Amino acid sequence: MKLHWLQHVPFEGLGMIEDWALDHGFEASVSHLFNNDLLPAVDTFDWLVVMGGPMGIHDHGEHPWLAAEKEFIKQAIDAGKTVLGICLGAQLIADVLGAKVYPGPQKEIGWFPIQRAVNAPKLLPRELTVFHWHGDTFDLPRGAIRLASSAACKTQGFIYNDRIVGLQFHMETTPASMEALIENCSGELVDARYIQSTGEMRKGLSNLKDTHTAMRHVLDTLHAR
Repeated sequence: MKLHWLQHVPFEGLGMIEDWALDHGFEASVSHLFNNDLLPAVDTFDWLVVMGGPMGIHDHGEHPWLAAEKEFIKQAIDAGKTVLGICLGAQLIADVLGAKVYPGPQKEIGWFPIQRAVNAPKLLPRELTVFHWHGDTFDLPRGAIRLASSAACKTQGFIYNDRIVGLQFHMETTPASMEALIENCSGELVDARYIQSTGEMRKGLSNLKDTHTAMRHVLDTLHAR
């Protein structure tokens, strides 16, 4: 099995997804879009993982590679690949599937609980405290099933055709990846209801065991299909 992933900024990598992939014998490759790497042929991989980033999906002027990336994601979906999107990655998938992506009513940064949606498949626990760092949100794509919500964000994730998953939050987070976000995106840490201080975020690392268990369950479920 081959996993290809898309990285938008140097400080947002695969996190613990990389360990899971190696443990399951995946051969992993990456396109660093911030370096204008070429995208591979769709028939050269089985999984596509689209990671996060501070840009928005409509920022084509500043990031002209976004247009090609969206077309690439569409090709992967149409080719029957397993596709997972995290944060910006979920927003890109939602956009490709025809849903509206737009600024949320408030930013959500830090450790906050999500609740599994009514009638959602048991891909996620009934309730779980996860790490967030997002300002945009998206409508549920037509034909997709909402996976979870939070107090700050109605659509925290979705599944489409049993093999396409978008997660607005970061269950792949590690201590190092969280510190990288704090270092590179600290300008967003203002006083607001759903924005935690760096101290609160560091205390929230006590949730990592549960979030990694949940992330592995998502990946194992997709791997079994």
